[in-house]
Amino acid sequence: MNSRQLLHDYNRGDRNFSEMSLHGMALSKTYLVGINCSRCDFSNANLSYTDLSRSNLSGANLTDAELMVTNLSGANLQGANFIGADLREASLVGANLTGADLRATDLSNADLRGADLTAAKLSGANLQNADLTGACVDTLDLEHTDYEGAILDDLITVLGIEAQSVCVIDWVSWGAHT
Repeated sequence: MNSRQLLHDYNRGDRNFSEMSLHGMALSKTYLVGINCSRCDFSNANLSYTDLSRSNLSGANLTDAELMVTNLSGANLQGANFIGADLREASLVGANLTGADLRATDLSNADLRGADLTAAKLSGANLQNADLTGACVDTLDLEHTDYEGAILDDLITVLGIEAQSVCVIDWVSWGAHT
C-alpha cells in the first residue's frame, strides 16, 4: 500500500490498517485521527506534523521515524518501538507509552503531560525541555538520558535514583490508567 491509497481509504472511512508495512512512507502534514495501525511497520517513515491523536499504534515499529511536531495525544503506543525516532516538539499528552522502547529517541521539547510511561525504555533518549508534568511512571530505564530543563512538577521520586530522574504519581489519564 502506498500513501495515496492509505489516505484514500482513510478518507472513505476505513480506520483499520493494522499489521501493514508502511516502511519509509511519506505521510507528513496529514490528518489520521483515530487510525488503527497496531503492529504496523513505520520504520523510516515521515509522519512529521501529522495528527495521529487517539490512534492505535500499539506494537508498531517506528524505528528512525520522523515524528517531529506530531500530535499523538491520547494515542495507544503500548509496546511501540521508537528507537532513534525524532519526536521533537511532539504532543504525547495522555498517551499510553507502557512498555514502549524510546531508547535513543529525541523527545526534546515534547509534551508528555499525563502520559503513561510505565516500564518504558528511555536509555539514551533526549528529554531536554520536555514536559513530564503528571506523567505516570513505574519502572523506567533512564541511563544516559538527558533531561536537562525537563519539567517534572508534582512528581514523587522512586527507585532510590536522583530526585529528578525517575518519578511516579497517582494520576488518572483519560480513564485509562488507575
